[in-house]
Amino acid sequence: MMAFRFKDLEVWKLSKDLAKDIYSATSTFPEEEKYTLVSQLRRAAVSVMSNIAEGAGRQYRKEFIHFLYMARGSLNETVSQLELSFEFGYIDKETLETIEESAERINRMLWRLSKSLAPSTSENGQR
Repeated sequence: MMAFRFKDLEVWKLSKDLAKDIYSATSTFPEEEKYTLVSQLRRAAVSVMSNIAEGAGRQYRKEFIHFLYMARGSLNETVSQLELSFEFGYIDKETLETIEESAERINRMLWRLSKSLAPSTSENGQR
């Protein structure tokens, strides 16, 4: 059986939880948002965990880092759309704040992971 090491990454686990939270939060959105905001929010949230997994499966660190940056972009997209959802009254302040706290934690973890994978600065300051 093939081992998928990305499943061991805490940031991937938290991203999966975030996606589940987004699915739960959007389940109460109005029917007319089903193919618009609901769909976009869900795809953006799933994209965070998917980019982490895809990057972890790449051969080179530089590729993994690229996918981590893409995951951060999807995370920002998710938070942006959540803010709009709150302004439309589709989610309450508590839900917004809870999910944003999770997103901020994931963002910090993605940043640290990408920095840990980057080549260290050489003696002459070049990368």
